Amino acid sequence: MSQSLQVFQAVGAEQFSKMVCEMAPYFSTIEPKLLSLRPGRAEAHIPFRKEITNHLGCVHAIALCNAAELVGGIMTDVSLPEGTRWIPSGMTVAYQAKAKTDLTAVSDGSAIDWAAPGDKVVPVEIFDTAGKTVFTAQITMNVKLLDS
Repeated sequence: MSQSLQVFQAVGAEQFSKMVCEMAPYFSTIEPKLLSLRPGRAEAHIPFRKEITNHLGCVHAIALCNAAELVGGIMTDVSLPEGTRWIPSGMTVAYQAKAKTDLTAVSDGSAIDWAAPGDKVVPVEIFDTAGKTVFTAQITMNVKLLDS
């Protein structure tokens, strides 16, 4: 079991979310709370706040990208076998609808083969409170063996 997953299970979702924001302060701008975390899946709640809206009154593009990188990254981290490391090397995004409510960001990597190093394309979807998809991302995670 990954160290991140062990910490999540030991301290709980709220405290773990705070710890992630301390380690990577840019995530704190979206005030995320991880809802669930397990190998192959991560889910987070992003509250709607004026501080992350644009001139149209909806959640701005970079806040959505931050949410995608958060769930995609932490899901990748807990899914990898020991002896590997990862870093995002690219992200393709699509804005599907205006995001004007609280959001749920989900990364489902259950179909990804995590056993071998190489590029892994991690999908992320972000939903509004009505369940409508407002944003999608495909994040390329470069996975390498620790000694390479």
